[in-house]
Amino acid sequence: MTVGAGTGWGCPGTLPTDAAIAADDHQLRGIVESARRAGERLPVIGLTGGSIWTTIGGPSVVGRLHTSASLHYSVDVVRAHIDDGGTHWFVSALIARNTLWTRTTVAMNGQFCGPYRFGVRAHPGDGLIDVYESRLSLGDVAKVATRAKLGAHLPHPGIRELRTAETRLSFERPRRVWLDGESVGRARRIELTVEADALTVVI
Repeated sequence: MTVGAGTGWGCPGTLPTDAAIAADDHQLRGIVESARRAGERLPVIGLTGGSIWTTIGGPSVVGRLHTSASLHYSVDVVRAHIDDGGTHWFVSALIARNTLWTRTTVAMNGQFCGPYRFGVRAHPGDGLIDVYESRLSLGDVAKVATRAKLGAHLPHPGIRELRTAETRLSFERPRRVWLDGESVGRARRIELTVEADALTVVI
């Protein structure tokens, strides 16, 4: 169920003993993408680390996942169609940027991307993705990076914000694209679509 204002999230339930366990967003994305490419239903996955785990409110330990103390969360995944790069999926964050970060687009399904809290209002269960497009001077890049560790970089006149279930991104020049920390090549155009409530994780 997509989360709305005042709606509770998460329900008790143990992780099946044969379920996969992901230690971070990279591993979680790998499981999601493999299942999607095979045309299979996404499995229930145990989660012990990463940005989505932090957003949900870990910590958790592997032993807890198989006990009554664990909780199930229904989360969104995001489909990204990249020109010349095919279709991919991610669970936490997309970054498309130039070398110096002066032209950067970040699409957040969770609040965190490594040490940075880019997605201040992002929620992985609300059916939306939070997109930030920045045009910054080199001096502003350093200031924004420092403030983003605390999520204090917004609002900013050089950063445009959008909350949406789907969008098309386009850039003047090809940019390197990362999905949950993994480089997937370069792109000038990207189509993003939220697949609401597509995945169940257990922490």
